[in-house]
Amino acid sequence: MAVIVTLVLGTLAARVLGSLGVDYVDSWPRALAVGLAAMFVLTGVAHFVDPLRRDLIAIVPPGLPAPGVLVTATGVLELVGAAGLLYPPTRVAAAVGLFALMIAMFPANVYAARMPDPPASMSTRLGWRTAEQLLFLGAAAVVGLGHVQ
Repeated sequence: MAVIVTLVLGTLAARVLGSLGVDYVDSWPRALAVGLAAMFVLTGVAHFVDPLRRDLIAIVPPGLPAPGVLVTATGVLELVGAAGLLYPPTRVAAAVGLFALMIAMFPANVYAARMPDPPASMSTRLGWRTAEQLLFLGAAAVVGLGHVQ
């Protein structure tokens, strides 16, 4: 839930600043880019801080190599993507890259939802995980499409 709250509050705070004349966030796609960046900073940092890192490693589907390396790599990509969302010349590429990353990571969410005893921080029903994922994918799409010239 903290991830959704971060996305929503980050977006709304940015949009309020935009309505007060801050050009950087003077549209919903631009404000959403800020909210999405805040969300990816939150989730990216989680890849490096226990106990969340340990939980993320635990939900890497079996058969994938080096779960710790994969969690580190995806955390780095999330943080780089967040920075890319905040820099207008790279915003579209970052939104597209994060969209693809979320799709690539979704099997871990499916695996976690089907685990008989998932880590406490990862115990969310698949329907809710899917709805969250669709919200995040939609946000990335709005950011990407909202900045195409």
